[in-house]
This record gives sequence, C-alpha cells and structure tokens, in this order.
Amino acid sequence: MKDFAVVGSGIGGSSIAALLSAKGFDVALFEKESYLGGCSSSFSHKGHIYNTGATTLAGYEQNGIVKDVFETLRLKPELIKTDPAIVVMQNDKVTPRFADFENFFRHLDANYPHEKNREFWQLVHEIDAAFYTMNGHYYSNASMFAKLKSLVSFLPLFMKFQKYLRVSAVAFIEKFFGEISEEYLQFMESQILIVSQAGLKEINFFTAAISLGYTFHDTYYVKGGFSALFDMIVNNINEVHRNAEILSIEKHDSFYRLHTKQGAFEAKNVILNSTVYESAKLFVDDEVKNYYKKYEKLNNHQSSFMLYMTIKSDEDFFHHYQLIQNEQIKYTLSNAVFVSFSDKNDTKIAPQGHYSITASIHTDSRFWEDKQSYKSQKKELESIIFNTITAILKIEKESVVSCFSATPKTFQRYINRSQLGGNAITMKNFLPFLPSNDTPIKGLYSVGDSVYAAQGWPGVMLGVKNLERLLDA
Repeated sequence: MKDFAVVGSGIGGSSIAALLSAKGFDVALFEKESYLGGCSSSFSHKGHIYNTGATTLAGYEQNGIVKDVFETLRLKPELIKTDPAIVVMQNDKVTPRFADFENFFRHLDANYPHEKNREFWQLVHEIDAAFYTMNGHYYSNASMFAKLKSLVSFLPLFMKFQKYLRVSAVAFIEKFFGEISEEYLQFMESQILIVSQAGLKEINFFTAAISLGYTFHDTYYVKGGFSALFDMIVNNINEVHRNAEILSIEKHDSFYRLHTKQGAFEAKNVILNSTVYESAKLFVDDEVKNYYKKYEKLNNHQSSFMLYMTIKSDEDFFHHYQLIQNEQIKYTLSNAVFVSFSDKNDTKIAPQGHYSITASIHTDSRFWEDKQSYKSQKKELESIIFNTITAILKIEKESVVSCFSATPKTFQRYINRSQLGGNAITMKNFLPFLPSNDTPIKGLYSVGDSVYAAQGWPGVMLGVKNLERLLDA
C-alpha cells in the first residue's frame, strides 16, 4: 500500500509528489495522458512540438517559491531568462515589460502619459515587493478551528494591505488617476487578466497590484518545452503511471482504493490535482462527493482558445507578446491575444530557422457546446487569431509550416477539464471562501490552480508548500 497516491501530474501534482518522495514516502503519481504537466505541458503534433498552455516560468528567483522547491529537489532546469517578460502591443504603442522599473517606466510613460504615472507604478512595485517578503501565513480547511487558526496567520498581511483589499481595482484606479483613457485601462486589464483570471471590476486593488507587478520579477523560458521540465521533476518518484486515468476512488476506513483500466491501487492518502469543481465525480462515497459538490459553484467556465503554429523565419522575435485589440474578439472574453515564441536557438522544440508558437485567448467553455456550430465557429476564430498575429507581428503567411487550434472541448478530452486558469481571484472568491489544500476528510488533499493559493507557477507552488506544511504539522 502506498503512503500517497497523487492524481494528476500538473504543476501541483508533480511537485508535491516529488517533495513527498524526497522525504522518504512511498508515492505513486497517476496521469491520464502519456505526457506530464496537464495544461502546463508540451506535446508533439505531426512532428512539431508545442507548449500546451502556460508558457512562462515565474517564481524562479532568489527567495522565489518555485526556486525554493526546485532547490529542495536539487533540480537545475535549462532556462533562459526572458526580459522583457512580455511585449504589449496596442494600436501603435509597443510597451516592453522590463523587470527594471526605470526601463519599463520610460516606455510606459511615453505611450500612456499621465502626471500620476510614476506615483501609481511605484505603488504597484512597492505592494508587489512587500507582499513577497511576508511569510508565516498558511491556510487550512480541516476543521472550523483549523481554518480560524490559519486565518489568524494572515493578520499581518491584512493589516498591511487592508486599504487595498477593501476597494475594487477599477474604483481605486479611476480615483487615483482622476481621469484615465479607456485605452490605458484596457492596457492594464489585459495584463491583469493573465494573472488574476478576472477583470478590473471583479478584483480588489491589492490583487491588481500583484498582477501588474509580476513582470518586475524574473521570468524564464524553458528549453525544450515544459514536458522536459516535468520529466525532471518526477525523476525520483517511486512510481509514475502514465496513460493511467483514475476511473473511480473508494474511501475505506484507513485507506483509499483507486481504480484504473490497468487495475486497482491502494493508498493511505490521496492528493488530487484535479479541479475542485469536477472532483466529486471521481468518488463513490457520498461524504466526499458532497464536500466537492459545494465548490462546483466556483466554476466560472472560463477557459482558453489556443492557436498553435510553426513558422519558418530568420526574424528575431521576443518570447512573449500581448496583442490588444480595441474590441472584444468574437467567441471570446477578451480583447487580447497572448502569443509565445520558442527561443530562436532552442532546436529541441523547433528546427533551426523555425519557431514554435503557442497563442491563447480567454473564452467561455459554454460557447463551445453547440455541436452544430462547433466546427465552423472553431474555424472562424482560428482564422481571426491567425490573421491578428500575422498582421501585427508581420509574419508572412507563406512562412507558416503548420497551424491548428484547440478549444475547451479539446482540453476536456485530453486533460479532463474544460475550465482553465483555476479560481479567479475576485472580491467574492477570496479568503476564507477558497478551498484549501487539506479537507475535513481524513487522508484527502488537493493541489492545483482551483484551490489555495492561485494559478500560475508561483500561485500553485504556494499551495504545494502550504500542503507540505499541513502534512508536516
């Protein structure tokens, strides 16, 4: 019998499985697909390699949460620092998000001049820097007493940032600037949506500041694609079962029995890297089903439409672009397309003289439920995104070697989830309403972007470290 069975090999599942294995626990990791990483992985399609969804590694810096975990696991991944983290293109304005404040601010103030600019962006920088120096807080949901006790650990954070926690981002920004253009607001909102998965009207200013501030940190490109990184993370785990979808889980008095097509496995503890919205369907036991069902209301159905391309080009491109349009793009929830290029010298992911491109835009999974219109809708949006990218980035259409797209239904088929990005960090979906990494059910835990703390590498790793602390307690 295993000490831990970890279901799902995304950022959270792979990392906690590796950490527990390093501590001497007998761990089995189960993944539905042949590749690891879920929506943060990479895959091969007709001989070309693409990053699936997430394309930026953040949090790998001095005292950074991701670097801390990797160093604990003695991992030294092949990384290339990306500076600027992204290049934002809106109308005729090009704004590189450099990590250096003055270098970034020079471009920002030239493109969006305002007398309050320096004061505002310095405030963003200060809030972001101060937040990452604070530690000692943790979050539990094992019982009401455990939850209240853990919330007390956040008091220093609440006290320090309380005036930014109580006001919506849009209200704070409009009051701060007095008068601000819709173009400038859209510039901010498009970047905030990447991190918080919600718009200015839905989040508080503290969340907005952290979202706008992430590019002041070191960000990295992973050589060879993210699958190579996940293979490295899980290298020392006792058992890694690929192509092993968990069909059902039975809860017994002192263990869990997990059923796959390959047979049944038993473990004292289960850690789910599935979303809390869809975890109920895995279980036979009503107590577990009811626990996860209460979180189904958190599912905002937000997802992504992806466009994958391989191009042949000798031009130089930055690793990441955000292309902001003036109008919301059809069949989506956004004005902005996020476009990621492979490194020019990374021949592990694309041949010399070629680029692998992953482009994404927010959509709603319910937009893709009509079987009659699905194919035509997919083809139309694929064409819109393709034309947007090639026109703005001046890519010759003749240079495109391969091009195809993925919808929320594609992600549902391959990774068993259509909602992407996890819990949006809104004013209505904040502590103490978030599900934690532990549960009131003995031996049952969760990691990933739909539980504490947030999405993205730093957010999920905070949850991994939170769970590690709870397990050690």
